[in-house]
Amino acid sequence: MEYNLKMGNSIERDRIYTRADNKGWKKWGPYLSERSWGTVREDYSVHGNAWGFITHDMSRSRAYRWGEDGIGGLSDNKGHVCFALAFWNHNDSIIKERLFGLTGPEGNHGEDVKELYYYLDSTPTHSYMKMLYKYPQQPFPYTRLVDEGRRRNRLEPEFELVETGIFDSNQYFDIFIEYAKNDENDILIKITAYNRYSKAAKLTMLPTLWFRNTWSWGYEQYAYKPILNGISTTQIAVDHKLLGKYKLYCEDADELVFCENETNTERLYGIPNESLFCKDGINDYITSGEKKFVNPNQIGSKASARYARTIQPGESTTIRLRFSQDTHNGQPFADFDTIFNQRLLEADEFYDQLQSNITDPELRVIQRQAYAGMLWNKQFYYYNVNEWLKGDPKMPTPFHGRAYQRNSGWRHMYTANILSMPDKWEYPWFAAWDLAFHTLTLARLDPHFAKRQLAVILREYYMHPNGQIPAYEWNFSDVNPPVHAWATWKVYEIDRDMNGKGDINFLERVFHKLLLNFTWWVNRKDISGNSVFGGGFLGLDNIGVFDRSQPLPMGGHIEQADGTGWMAMYTLNMLRISCEIALTRPTYQDMASKFFEHFLHIAAAMKNLGGQGISLWDEDDQFYYDVLHTPNNASMLLKIRSMVGLIPLFAVEILDDDLLEKLPDFKRRVEWVLTNRPDLASMISRWHEPGKGATHLLSLLRGHRMKMLLKRMFDETEFLSDYGIRALSKYHGEKPYEFNLNGEIFQVKYVPNESETSLFGGNSNWRGPIWFPVNYLLIDSLLKFYNYYGDDFEIEYPTNSGQIMSIKEATVLVAERLVNIFRRDESGKIPAYNGYEKYQDDPHFKDLHLFFEYFHGDNGSGLGANHQTGWTGLVADLIEFLYQHQLQKEPVHAKVL
Repeated sequence: MEYNLKMGNSIERDRIYTRADNKGWKKWGPYLSERSWGTVREDYSVHGNAWGFITHDMSRSRAYRWGEDGIGGLSDNKGHVCFALAFWNHNDSIIKERLFGLTGPEGNHGEDVKELYYYLDSTPTHSYMKMLYKYPQQPFPYTRLVDEGRRRNRLEPEFELVETGIFDSNQYFDIFIEYAKNDENDILIKITAYNRYSKAAKLTMLPTLWFRNTWSWGYEQYAYKPILNGISTTQIAVDHKLLGKYKLYCEDADELVFCENETNTERLYGIPNESLFCKDGINDYITSGEKKFVNPNQIGSKASARYARTIQPGESTTIRLRFSQDTHNGQPFADFDTIFNQRLLEADEFYDQLQSNITDPELRVIQRQAYAGMLWNKQFYYYNVNEWLKGDPKMPTPFHGRAYQRNSGWRHMYTANILSMPDKWEYPWFAAWDLAFHTLTLARLDPHFAKRQLAVILREYYMHPNGQIPAYEWNFSDVNPPVHAWATWKVYEIDRDMNGKGDINFLERVFHKLLLNFTWWVNRKDISGNSVFGGGFLGLDNIGVFDRSQPLPMGGHIEQADGTGWMAMYTLNMLRISCEIALTRPTYQDMASKFFEHFLHIAAAMKNLGGQGISLWDEDDQFYYDVLHTPNNASMLLKIRSMVGLIPLFAVEILDDDLLEKLPDFKRRVEWVLTNRPDLASMISRWHEPGKGATHLLSLLRGHRMKMLLKRMFDETEFLSDYGIRALSKYHGEKPYEFNLNGEIFQVKYVPNESETSLFGGNSNWRGPIWFPVNYLLIDSLLKFYNYYGDDFEIEYPTNSGQIMSIKEATVLVAERLVNIFRRDESGKIPAYNGYEKYQDDPHFKDLHLFFEYFHGDNGSGLGANHQTGWTGLVADLIEFLYQHQLQKEPVHAKVL
């Protein structure tokens, strides 16, 4: 058992460290997606219309090829056997079997789930899990949500489910879904439904078990079809060739109903069905009462236990099930409550240790729900791109090939892993730079899982042979910021600090793959070979005046301050990793030397592009900008005050004398370069002036430039919001940036909320809102500057306030602003839920947290995907950060001018 006892010895921590893979206690988990319809993997259309190929209406009748979805579900680690909950309020025309939302063309700001659900708790091994689904008793407003979403334009906010008024009179059910494992293959399930209405209401609950369809696609090696078999009304027997035999024990079920997880071709395509009992059979039986839709012999590949209950006002009902590989003859529920209570106690014990620094009860709740969201957002991700491009030998409808071959350059990709998703409804596929941020929060919960996430994205069956990291499912060839080396080092540090020992083998293994990716960047994104990088999209969607992932409308190219800043950061991350490995494997000193010199070349290039006297730094504005090179060899700065100009702050690293003494070859090379290349030596900020603790600073910014950037960043009329650092300066609210191209005006205006443009589908906005990932990077970077300069380097925070303080004090105050998005303010309101009084005051809503994709630049309201705990889960780390530095409990000792 290798972990530091300072973290405490708990039963759950023992489980985490029993094995490093996703087996054992992690074999079963919340690995089911929340949306498989409308996704790229399920799209076999000719022209790549993923949103239209399988719609929500079709999804109950169409067997999926690559994954499965459900509400509050779980599966094994390869997604063969799936379990989830379905419900019927006796008013809807369909059962609530999966979450509903709008696809890209239907929503005025892109895809958007239209449901209310919350992840409340989970341990890292999923020995205990809990979530809440809020189910209206009135007919679910499917049509109204679609119609209103289409009616609203981009200048209007998204129309959310709560705005329909369907929760106003409390005519809904609160349905809590809980899991507790007795052991690795014995899972207890408890569903508790509360009637929040003033009148009695009927609810049918349908715990559902099924097999992912692997047998319908014409492959001989997968022709085997597993089977579910009903025993009376109490058991569903599972027989699967790969997983073996299990039973689902159903306490007091009204009946068991069976069909097949196979496509209803007659309903969807007018083609006669091969099966008598199709995927939608249980839905059709429950809503019509006609038994012709389900198999009377109680066999199939999909089955539900039906529980029809009438719940009195203000009361609840509970059903219990047990999914087990063990035989529990006669008494499967005898120890049910004992086991559940024990797992909850163990979960509390685990989090009490993890949150030992956190004394504020409100922050403990926020942090634990953020952790829960991170853990519930795991998903089995399956995608064989080559097979998908060719089409399967047998399909529900003829496959006519692909006129638009999305991801055709990625035929090598074959993924079948448990991955951390940004949001299992809106983003039920990995996004490379999102995933890097996820690992920081996950490392505090389960270092093994976090390290595996970074390793898997760099494996040969993910990474392109040329070294590119796949970006995201819609376009693997897009380019995300190179943050994986940074995340690797951060995860290494977190793991080392928690467990007392650094995992050098992990660091070395990932380093070699990162080296391939670094080389790809140098060869592909440094167009002129001058150490200034383009990159294009870089995950910042619509931050620029042009769509940076497409050729410029006037020709030419852009050399990007952010692309170059990211690469300077990348070199320093690789330098630091090289140094750490070199402490035990001295030959890595050569790699440290390589990255040291590469950083100097990038720093020089940012000052003088290709020796042309052009700099990305504008002396007049004291800010970094992109440079546009036109086809006629003219160059100009694109003077947009955006996060692009702050990203050079990320390129900072500190090396201390003690480290250098342990790496003599590297030290000699550094000294040689500084002596013999004064042109490059001048690029290093204060190398020969040791900072606090005999440290040396590597940074793109000298003291003056850093102060100028911080002056603008901490200006509340520009970047500094009450809730963090905006992605675009508020300056552009009154003074939009405009670019005139042959009479057509391209404009970038400060927009603090959802996007007003259609770039990237219009479903995100970097022109004003607050994003946690880049804010987190700023905080991390500023703390490094402080660790070099110490308290002697003072700044004004906020700008023009007259308050003078250290970098550290200002950094902690920025972190506090971000955390305050989720905390009740002086008026008792939570900023993230501005405009939604029910979320603020209702006793059944007010302690529930959603972790949005990004936040309003002026008032902190949550925007975008509302379960993107992935990188917004960084709030959990920021809460820990506040307590580590203790300043949030003490007044800032600021000098006042």
